[in-house]
Amino acid sequence: MAKVKSPVTAAVRVLRQAGVAYGEHPYQYEEKGGTAVSARELGVDERCVIKTLIMEDEAKNPLVVLMHGDRQVSTKELARVIGVKAVAPCTPETANRHSGYLVGGTSPFGTRKRMPVYLEESILELPLIYINGGSRGFLVSMPPAELVRALQPVPVKVGI
Repeated sequence: MAKVKSPVTAAVRVLRQAGVAYGEHPYQYEEKGGTAVSARELGVDERCVIKTLIMEDEAKNPLVVLMHGDRQVSTKELARVIGVKAVAPCTPETANRHSGYLVGGTSPFGTRKRMPVYLEESILELPLIYINGGSRGFLVSMPPAELVRALQPVPVKVGI
């Protein structure tokens, strides 16, 4: 079987430039399949697949939330923790505009706009994480410490 070629995305360029040690994992993308599909396709626990969520506060300021694939974000708790009145997920069109990626292929690396990044702190306990590499059907793996080094995210406890 022929090896699937990994794309060279803005995220991959940022990771290479930063000297981040990462693995490339292309898989068969399924529309609206989410982290359950990518975890199944890669044979990993969905908890280790990290979602990149683009959200906005009440003033329409965008932000990135990194969450375990098998958990949701308490937007009420996130708003309280970061000191804003409200936080809500962006529409897919708005998320695409802020990140420069298509929803389903959103990576926290190499986003079009510079946005604060919030990380569910229990992600730091995992030995290896899988996170979108900037294209639908393409994840990159790395130790959480590499993600922290590249993004300097703010750890939060907002998972439900």
